[in-house]
Amino acid sequence: KDFWIETVKTIRGEAVNIAEPKQTSSVSAERNTRLKEGDGMPPFSLTNQNGERITLNTFRGQPFVLTFVFTRCPVPNFCPRMSNNFEELQTAIKAGTGLLATTRLLSVTLDPSYDTPKVLNDYAAFHHADPKIWTFATGDGKEIDSITGAFSVYRQNEGGTISHGLATALINRDGVIERIWRGNAWTPAEVTAAIQGKK
Repeated sequence: KDFWIETVKTIRGEAVNIAEPKQTSSVSAERNTRLKEGDGMPPFSLTNQNGERITLNTFRGQPFVLTFVFTRCPVPNFCPRMSNNFEELQTAIKAGTGLLATTRLLSVTLDPSYDTPKVLNDYAAFHHADPKIWTFATGDGKEIDSITGAFSVYRQNEGGTISHGLATALINRDGVIERIWRGNAWTPAEVTAAIQGKK
């Protein structure tokens, strides 16, 4: 239901070159700088779906939930699931009280070369995103690499699409990372409980 293989070709055995992966010091250093719960959210500067610059200070004073998606993602249980979950979170925020009612959502693209503000604006409309609550963001490649790298979210162009990992984080109103969910198994109820459980 969720995955498929296409363009399978037979090749000669001698044409296969298997190289041993080499671990470099930069990979080790990257692992050591991977963000953890309790770390401060690093500063960022991105562009939202309306073409406006947004930074960490845009969200200061209110909790926000951050995830990574791209609009052309073809795998139902990856980006489409994240966006559907955020749509549910938006509904909970609108009906919520206290901290939940002040929570904001931020979806950062993994495909900045295609996901322009206009494309993100159309995608936001498809998901009934309220711009007061849910922001979509893009940036140049270096900006996106910086934020995906901080969360150890793998992203690689492959065969016309993007192979990538998933991470979703709850950042509190002081800019501290309260929770990080890796992969796609988290539920909106789990996130709202985490928001409400924090003072």
